[in-house]
Amino acid sequence: MELDISLILLGLPVAFVLGWVASRMDVRQLRMENRQAPKAYFKGLTFLLNEQQDQAIDAFIEAVQSDPDTSELHFALGNLFRRRAEYERAVRVHQHLLSRGDLSQDDRNRAQHALALDYLKAGLLDRAEEALYKLEGTRFEAQARLALLANYERSRDWEHAAQVAQRLESSGQGSFNTRQAHYLCEQAADRVAAKDLAAGQELLHQAARIAPEAPRPYMDLAQLQFSQGEAAQAFDTLERAMTQAPSAVSLMAPLLAQYAQACGQESAALRRLTEIYADTPLLDVLDAIVALQANSLEAGSSARDWYARHMEREPSLVAAAKWIAGEKLEHEQFHPQVQRALDRAVKPLTRYRCAACGFEARLHFWQCPGCQAWDSYPARRVEEL
Repeated sequence: MELDISLILLGLPVAFVLGWVASRMDVRQLRMENRQAPKAYFKGLTFLLNEQQDQAIDAFIEAVQSDPDTSELHFALGNLFRRRAEYERAVRVHQHLLSRGDLSQDDRNRAQHALALDYLKAGLLDRAEEALYKLEGTRFEAQARLALLANYERSRDWEHAAQVAQRLESSGQGSFNTRQAHYLCEQAADRVAAKDLAAGQELLHQAARIAPEAPRPYMDLAQLQFSQGEAAQAFDTLERAMTQAPSAVSLMAPLLAQYAQACGQESAALRRLTEIYADTPLLDVLDAIVALQANSLEAGSSARDWYARHMEREPSLVAAAKWIAGEKLEHEQFHPQVQRALDRAVKPLTRYRCAACGFEARLHFWQCPGCQAWDSYPARRVEEL
């Protein structure tokens, strides 16, 4: 019995020493792993700040392998893959996060949102729609609805886009009246293309009621009326539109002159446009005045006089090119070459430019073909901005 107690007493210090050594080894190993993971993480951040995305991805993969339970590293890695258009890898990262049972509900919603963005960027619109609807009732709900709205606009599903816009407005995300009017105008264009003119006209009237300050419903309605041989009604619609949406008179002026000539309202149109031009000297309005005066009994001055007076008020290379087109030069034989050079120089100045992304186009767009923003094209041309 005494032998057994002495052995136990002797073994206790040995066991204590062995336990202490083992614990120290575990702590050293843990410290080493913890040093390696942050080191890889911060190395990835450094590469990312230096816009070295390939090296950043390698560093984050190393960090994830060292600590596979860190969700933040997975989110960073997935976002990097998406930015590099490696959508399949981004989807795999975010699906892996969603498959984890230890993920908090907030991180699960965050991963669901990131997965939906992956699908959107990859052009998988059906999967994106399904993923976004799963975010209803979460803190990502507003972002998901905005993404859904962009998704429906991209696929030209105007009815569903209108429903989402209505939900956004109801939740206090701002006014979507003008955008709703655009959706109705797009639907009206589809009805007109299908020869259902009455339905198209009713949709345009509805758009004008929803957004009375928006120029597009009136302009589309006037064009539809004119195409049906109702030039007088089209003229009245545009006159009303100029009062409702004065910022878009540059777009309406050429149409007003065309409809006035078709229904014998040249004098009324000329008076209206002259009043507008006196307050705001815009070239499109001036061109409409010149077109009306060409066939009007009230033509008190030539087109060249109008463009000369315009240059006194506003320095304009476009007006100079139009003025010199009817001017006799001292060396008239060189006039065609000079005119071609001027026309080429002013062409970029007659374009429209998106205020959101800078995309320039010869025609005015209600929705920018570049960034998809609505009403981002001012009614004025580049020279007048």
